[in-house]
Parts: sequence; structure tokens; C-alpha cells
Amino acid sequence: MKKIVLASKSPDRSGLLERLGIPFDIFITNVDEKKFKIEFSDATELVKELAKAKAEFAKNNISDNGLDKIIIAADTVVEIDGEIIGKALNEEEAFEILKKLMSKTHKLITGIAVTQLKNPKVIIDSDTTYVDFLELSDDEIIQYIKNEEWKGRAGAYSINDKASVFIYKINGSSSNVIGLPMHKLFEILKKEFKINLFQLMS
Repeated sequence: MKKIVLASKSPDRSGLLERLGIPFDIFITNVDEKKFKIEFSDATELVKELAKAKAEFAKNNISDNGLDKIIIAADTVVEIDGEIIGKALNEEEAFEILKKLMSKTHKLITGIAVTQLKNPKVIIDSDTTYVDFLELSDDEIIQYIKNEEWKGRAGAYSINDKASVFIYKINGSSSNVIGLPMHKLFEILKKEFKINLFQLMS
């Protein structure tokens, strides 16, 4: 029996797997993201290395319980004008981030890492989606921030919820914007681990 372990506390990633009917457990990793942000200045390299570190941490700290566990980890950042933007720490940061993104196109970059508990290989990949925002007034941004949707989200927004009203164009994978590019996961599981994702869906 195969069991998915999502090495992430992201409600958007877990919600995506739930909507697809994929049973999974959550494992919260303890990875020093600040260290990686200092070491890696390229956004794609950063998210891939962070996803790998999270997958390896989970692999080294969970028990098999007799199950064939598949570990999935991911990390997401926003990049605009060469600046890497992660999660806002407070409302002031959320406002400044959203102000930068308004009426512009930004990149949403997710790194994904997949491994198996009893398999030495860790497969790493990434995906980039281009997202366009409408122009919001300062008051509208503040009203959006009051909903606290920005918390824990790269770029201080979530495509799943109220931010959908000011996202007017997406070029690329929508699941990548959620934080887990499902087409990449499908391909990795199929090609590298000989696992059909459809068979895991209830």
C-alpha cells in the first residue's frame, strides 16, 4: 500500500490534494529557510533546494509503519523585477508586497521534490507561472489584507480565495500558483517511481 506524505503545512497544497481525492498525511519540516535565502540568489534554484531539503528532512524523520510512503515537498516564491518575495511577516509587509505586484506581471515559481521512503533518489523540478494583477487602490489593498488571507502565502495572496477578484490573467499552470504543480507531480511519479497518480485518487 502506497501512502502520500505532504511535507508542508500549506493549507493551499493540502486543499488541492483533498479536492483531488488523494489521501495523505502531513509532516511539518524544520528547515532553516533564511539560510537558503542567503545562499541562493536565483529564485528557481532557491525553491528547488528548499523543496529538496524539506523532502530529505521528512525522509529522515518519519517511520515507515510498513507502508510504501511517497514524500512530496514544495516551496514557492514570487519574483518581480529580479526581486525574490516570500511570505509577509505582518500586515505592513503584506501591503508593501501587494503594492509592488499591482498592475504588473510577476512570476510564481515553485520547486517540487519527490522521494520514496525506501528509495535513495530524490527527484527535483520546478515550474513557473506568470500572474497579472489588476490595479487596486491603497484602501482596497488594506481591505483585502484585513481578511488575513496573506498569512503564510508567498506574495501575500491566495488564488483560491478573495485574491481571485484581482488576478486577471494567468500564463501557465494554475495549480503551480496554488503551490503544487500537479502536472509535474504526475510526470515525476509516473516516470521516476512508476506510480500512476490516478490510482491514488479515491
